[in-house]
Amino acid sequence: MGFVVESLAPEVAAEYVSGWLLAGRAGERAHPHYPFGQYSDDTQLARELLLTFDEAGGWDPTLYGARVAEVFRSARDIGAGNGTRSAALRLLQGVPWQEAGTPAPYAGNGSAMRAGPLGILFQDDPPSLRRVAREQSRVTHQDPRCAAGALAVAGAVALGTRTSPLNHGEFIAQLVEWVEPEDASFADALRGLVHWSALEPAAAARQVHGASLDPAYTSRWQGISAFVVPSVLWSLYAFLRTPDDYWMAVCTAIGVGGDTDTMAAMTGAIAGARCGARALPGNLLDRLNDQGSWRAADLAALAGRCSRPMRTMGLC
Repeated sequence: MGFVVESLAPEVAAEYVSGWLLAGRAGERAHPHYPFGQYSDDTQLARELLLTFDEAGGWDPTLYGARVAEVFRSARDIGAGNGTRSAALRLLQGVPWQEAGTPAPYAGNGSAMRAGPLGILFQDDPPSLRRVAREQSRVTHQDPRCAAGALAVAGAVALGTRTSPLNHGEFIAQLVEWVEPEDASFADALRGLVHWSALEPAAAARQVHGASLDPAYTSRWQGISAFVVPSVLWSLYAFLRTPDDYWMAVCTAIGVGGDTDTMAAMTGAIAGARCGARALPGNLLDRLNDQGSWRAADLAALAGRCSRPMRTMGLC
């Protein structure tokens, strides 16, 4: 749903949410270049992450790097950012996964957007969750803020599934504890979320902009960019605003404008894990696909295959 208005102005995204998604017209409007239901690189690379677990019976960063590289070699990527694309090209040239990631100070959200499934696979094993979130991030992004963002999303998924009712302060404090060893500046930004997580979306957006959390957009407001810090924070905010309402959480993620597909993907991962498959809109789910394949039933079957062997092997 977020892919439809990706990179468009905030007012366009807000009108799409109010006039289409909340008006019962979701699915009637598509991305300018793709039919509705086509998902972008966010879901593509999360799928490749799960395919790595399926093939290897556990986590294998070398195999994951090969799978990422193949998506780009075969030109199947949809809307990928420059950081992930350039890392994939290095992987194709034979650069080891530990060295292929785009170096700092580039800090896009390409590794955070795909990290959600790790929160399910490792929800009972925080040390492995932190390690795998960091390693899968390093495949494409070297900046520690990217690893911190990936861990924040995966950690939020893990916490969201087991915390009921959800306490904002405790939820954020646990994420800070996990994230701080990866990057102290990201942890500080997370602490600040406590003070604006209860604001209305317009006021929360002003907070993000006024606090200079998004260096890509320091003057004119253009929504939230693909920089990892504000996009992950906004995704967490959208979830915390309505943690038990998948649809409203995703609409909040999209309505701010900017990198809407990625924020919807991250928020959707967290809210979807908490609310369960029944919360997903079935009529739209039926249209989900990647260039005619990898539909919702295929993704669900893949997720099922991954969860069983991970438990059997004692890895989570």
